[in-house]
Amino acid sequence: ITQLAQNVAILTVVSVGTTFVIATAGIDLSIPSGIVLGEVFAVKALSMVPVGTGTAVDVQAEESTLAYLLAGLAGALLAGLAIGLVNGFTVGYMRIPPMLATLGSLGAGLGVALLMQNGVNVATYALNPAATGQLIPGVSNLVLIALVVVLVGYVGLHHTVFGRHTLAIGSNEEAARRVGINVRRHLLKVYVVGGLASGFAGFLAVAYFSTTSVAGHSTDNLQAITAVALGGTSLFGGIANVIGSLIGVWIPAVLQNGFVIIGVQPYWQMVAVGIVLVLAVWLDQVRRRTRSRR
Repeated sequence: ITQLAQNVAILTVVSVGTTFVIATAGIDLSIPSGIVLGEVFAVKALSMVPVGTGTAVDVQAEESTLAYLLAGLAGALLAGLAIGLVNGFTVGYMRIPPMLATLGSLGAGLGVALLMQNGVNVATYALNPAATGQLIPGVSNLVLIALVVVLVGYVGLHHTVFGRHTLAIGSNEEAARRVGINVRRHLLKVYVVGGLASGFAGFLAVAYFSTTSVAGHSTDNLQAITAVALGGTSLFGGIANVIGSLIGVWIPAVLQNGFVIIGVQPYWQMVAVGIVLVLAVWLDQVRRRTRSRR
């Protein structure tokens, strides 16, 4: 269980941001580019820290570690902010369908990351002690960070005006506009939240794995969308549940782990996850039709 929690921690962070986007009846396919750019920007920021190069295996000085953490985090969040602003502007102000807008930023973002790295991954160990450490004995810091993000996302979506406006836009965008919600500006903010979550996930990934992975996150967008759908968030907007997304992240992970234990071929894992996703969407449609009849 501890290992599974550690394995799904980064995807959990991404899924929280994706929950906000899908709650508006939108979708974010640019998650891989946000994560990869977050990794690349974090590494670039580390190289600018005056206390070192950011590639030393042994980082002992406490002030150096803090400087690395702040620099890497700032770089990753800057990348996520950029992706989020692009997505939010194209969806909210240019009125481009979310699927096409985020598909465009997916390709562009990955291209920029490859150009910045010349297509080569870069290793850095400066952030690894913080990610692999255990503030609470037996619990990885990575898991604690993911739980904090879930808590912040839960409060933000279910107990704030921002969250209520997000769900209102997903339920009926025109009605939300007529009651005074600035839909364009709010969509920009929502996609920024999604972008920041992806960038932060990139920071956690490079901290945990000690290397960038410019080709290693190609399916993270589908995994995040699957987790959010399995968690009870409606792909048609208006209904969302951050805690459900946390549970949804675990369902494919437990399925895959169980298949490994009983010796099922890895290819069947993808089939099973796909079937579960289709069933989740079908049940959501049935639920919506039942409510509309009432």
